[in-house]
Amino acid sequence: MRLDAMDMALASGNNGSHLGGSLSSIEIIATLYGEVLNVSPSNPLNPDRDIFIPSKNHCVLAHIPALAEAGFIPHEEILEFQKDGGRLTGYPERKEIGLEYSGGSLGMAISVGVGLAIAAKEKGKHKDIYILMGDGELNEGSIWEAFMSAAHYKLDNLTAIIDRNHLSYDGNTEDVMPIESLADKMRSFNWFVSECDGHNVESLLKAFSENQNGKPHVIIADTIKGKGVSFIENKPEWHHHRLSQQEYELAVAEISGGVK
Repeated sequence: MRLDAMDMALASGNNGSHLGGSLSSIEIIATLYGEVLNVSPSNPLNPDRDIFIPSKNHCVLAHIPALAEAGFIPHEEILEFQKDGGRLTGYPERKEIGLEYSGGSLGMAISVGVGLAIAAKEKGKHKDIYILMGDGELNEGSIWEAFMSAAHYKLDNLTAIIDRNHLSYDGNTEDVMPIESLADKMRSFNWFVSECDGHNVESLLKAFSENQNGKPHVIIADTIKGKGVSFIENKPEWHHHRLSQQEYELAVAEISGGVK
């Protein structure tokens, strides 16, 4: 998936792409599509399907490769990313290929998730709603209103995964607007809290499987922005960046094990 992300970034040319936050969320999204989500490319609009919404749609370079791996799109289509007339725009919504939410405006998706979770319960649907959030967007006040609502309505069919890579576009989250202790804050909002290594699939699977005791579930996944490419890791300027041919070749070699 990291190699696919590099191919997509290079193909996007001067448009640039969101590399940092995509690379930090690779294992999270791989775990969701590989094991957790009840979704099927043969019936993508099944009303009983689980719903995955990337609130931080800056993870598109991770999300689209996962959809290809899961069979929702042909693998070769990933190179059509941001091409005129293609299906894979920067913030796409195409439910028929598993893209449930267009994203773009941060801080709104968790409220959408709350609404979907309430609707599922009222309709007697046994489905789960998963929202992938960035830690930088936790500065949005509407998110905390949604957290309160989710606890009030006892939405144990709602899981929020926070990609805790400690960097927003403006720098370190604790310098811009501190959010620690995040786990304590979420417990005070009456959520069940799991903490895990966001780059370890076993750790993620354990977090997803924990019993939330009738509460909405938040997984705080500790990650590294730009994980897997040394010259991108922990560099806020790679939040959105144009990847050159030389950088592409260096990244591919490093991901493939050619550079230590």
